[in-house]
Amino acid sequence: MKEKIAIILGSKSDFKELHEAFSTLDSLKIKYRLEVVSAHRNPEKLRDLCKKMEGEGVEAVIACAGLAAALPGFVASYVNIPVIGVAMKGGLLDGLDALFSMVSTPKGLGLASTGVGKSAFLNAAIFALEIISLKDKKYLSQLKSLKAKFK
Repeated sequence: MKEKIAIILGSKSDFKELHEAFSTLDSLKIKYRLEVVSAHRNPEKLRDLCKKMEGEGVEAVIACAGLAAALPGFVASYVNIPVIGVAMKGGLLDGLDALFSMVSTPKGLGLASTGVGKSAFLNAAIFALEIISLKDKKYLSQLKSLKAKFK
């Protein structure tokens, strides 16, 4: 089965902060494709990845980035599928600068953001599951299990 959710991290260090959240996804057997690509350091690789995603069946993208946080907007500019931005903690404003960058994306791009850090990443995973379960009801059990963890 091809992964319906793509998760793109702007840096390997983001995985350390989100490790616990990835463990939650893995424990619920939520399949995802994970890529680490910087929009600033390797835009060509990111562009190529974006151009392939739709053809590979990806239905939702979670893009995590800190500081200038160009990654989510960059991805949204290349794909016609929902993109959810997650700001990572760090920088002068401890992630608020990244969040401001995401919510200030120019008009014409479909980009949602769930906030800053680990809890925002889990909320993005819930939102991605809600998106893909609209087309395929078999994801509803995973969605309900993930939401139940927080009740």
